[in-house]
Amino acid sequence: MADRTLILAFETSCDETSVAVVENGTKILSNIVATQIDSHQRFGGVVPEVASRHHIEWITRCTDQALAEANVSYNDIKAVAVTYGPGLVGSLLIGVTAAKAIAWAHNLPLVPVNHMTGHLYAARYVGEFKYPQMALLVSGGHTELVYMKAEHEFEIIGETRDDAAGEAYDKIGRVLGVNYPAGKTIDEWAAKGEDTFHFPRAMEKEANYDFSFSGLKSAFINTVHNADQRGEKLNKYDLAASFQQSVVDVLAEKTMRALDRYPVKQLILAGGVAANHGLRSRLDHDMHKYHPDVTMLQAPLKLCGDNAAMIGAAGYMCYQHGDRAGMDLNAEPGLMYGRMK
Repeated sequence: MADRTLILAFETSCDETSVAVVENGTKILSNIVATQIDSHQRFGGVVPEVASRHHIEWITRCTDQALAEANVSYNDIKAVAVTYGPGLVGSLLIGVTAAKAIAWAHNLPLVPVNHMTGHLYAARYVGEFKYPQMALLVSGGHTELVYMKAEHEFEIIGETRDDAAGEAYDKIGRVLGVNYPAGKTIDEWAAKGEDTFHFPRAMEKEANYDFSFSGLKSAFINTVHNADQRGEKLNKYDLAASFQQSVVDVLAEKTMRALDRYPVKQLILAGGVAANHGLRSRLDHDMHKYHPDVTMLQAPLKLCGDNAAMIGAAGYMCYQHGDRAGMDLNAEPGLMYGRMK
């Protein structure tokens, strides 16, 4: 029988309580996700204290359900993987504590996983990774270009200097009266409108790979507020399309430029905003036009949001490389990759 390494994985970095059982980093046996969206919608965003309390309520139930759905016991598990950062410290601590307790009680190795590495490895379920590789990671709290010369070598070559792309979507969504999280609705509206407002493309032509979406957010909000003061009604579909076109233009431009400088075999698209159809379509077009020899792996839509299956895939890779943590493992809310000089 082929080697069968089962990883029990935990993800509680923000407002999703998730536990999964993953086989050899490529097969999902179970992936339980308890969402908290309804609890946070009335606040227009995630409330950290509320999120951590929900994790406490759900973590044991999700663990039991993940093992039952995978039809395995703790005796079948080879290691426990857990997100220990970045994220909300209170939320992270629930997952880290649960993982440590299980690892200690069942004498299992404890594997620490960077949340962003998890997002990247969601694409591993689509196809085999080949190196060197570039990843565009776009989520609610992070927008990063990560260069990987080899497996388990992560270096940030570009990142957002203020708002992340997903964060900007949620902020302009509130102005438009869209419930949190706003990304999906804005994406759907954008498909029905046109870029008539021509919002700024911040840092698009600068000689770096960094991003900035704060100015775009401010320009959008000012446009809407000025129209409201004049009693003018703006087309919400055109507003959404104009905002999204600006975000997509910058993300695509910076990514293509990074690929020009760093020859790679693959481009990975992952993170919550990777589910955006406008971004997927644009990158498909640009990759075929400018980098036809580079294959692109896009994280499956159902795995773009926070989930433990992605942590299981990344955890298997980290386990194979000998990454281990002791019972003193703590949450690191500001955890990052090393930045390239």
